[in-house]
Amino acid sequence: MGYLYAFLAAFLFGANGSVSKVIIESGFSAIQLTQFRVLGAAIISGVVLLVIDRRSFALPAKQWPVILILGIVGVAMLQATYAFAIALLPVGIALLLEYMAVLMVATVAFFFFKEKVRLRLWVAIGFVLAGLAVVAEIWASSLNPTGVLWGLAAAVALATYFLVGEKQLETISPLALSFWTMSVASLFWAPFSGWWNFTTETFTNVVSLQGNLDEVNLPIWVLVLWNATMGSFAPFLLSLSALKRLSATAAGIAATSEIVFAFAAAWLWLGEQLSFLQSLGASIVLGGIVIAQSARSSDVVVQADLALETGPIVLPDLEESEKLGE
Repeated sequence: MGYLYAFLAAFLFGANGSVSKVIIESGFSAIQLTQFRVLGAAIISGVVLLVIDRRSFALPAKQWPVILILGIVGVAMLQATYAFAIALLPVGIALLLEYMAVLMVATVAFFFFKEKVRLRLWVAIGFVLAGLAVVAEIWASSLNPTGVLWGLAAAVALATYFLVGEKQLETISPLALSFWTMSVASLFWAPFSGWWNFTTETFTNVVSLQGNLDEVNLPIWVLVLWNATMGSFAPFLLSLSALKRLSATAAGIAATSEIVFAFAAAWLWLGEQLSFLQSLGASIVLGGIVIAQSARSSDVVVQADLALETGPIVLPDLEESEKLGE
């Protein structure tokens, strides 16, 4: 069941990249998509917390600086840079670049925090760099360079999130962390997203799903709702369920399959294809990331899509929380 939950979460996260791309190409800006996505995740997390753990709404003052860093850099900037990246790059490649954060986290942990890191990390780095060179076809410059920079910026934002979060937020549940960081991210982008210009027609407009689903049309609100629920909150809960049944390393490697699902969904849905060499390079990068997931001694799983802490922290016990609520 642990693996089932992990792969289902990875599938939903991966497929959501194609949903996001359709929303952007239908008229939403990357920042507007980010605004509604994090707002939706914050609202759902808040409702669940209201039911099972109201204590999480009382956040100690000493944690606010870290929450602000995580919310602005690790969530607001991450989601925006990833959205900018998928607007210019194939979805799978954008996510591949974002997952470079796995290597960044392990490398920083080794050099700056003196954490024990297995020798396989250096093998993983070699795999990833070689694979990326092939994916990018650096001899032909086939990828949009601006898109690549956005993808790497997403990796830096994600790495920042985990390096800050795992060191200083060991007393807050993942669900509470989701609520607070998503809320901060939503407030951060609110002045820039132009949400006040939206009308009812903005969400009721019917748009094509594009690619191989070009003849299928849906109201834009359906895609936005999916993005916040089945593309964000639901896979987050599934990943937590997986962590309760698997070791951190096993869950982390399973989570990496998000990249494979992202490539598959974009190919089947949007018709995004890679050349044989690019597919080979992507496989090499994926192999390097899997190796890197098991290189650290710390029990932290990198879930790239929403940048949520899924380390040794556990959700509050439901029965105990209900008693406290009474």
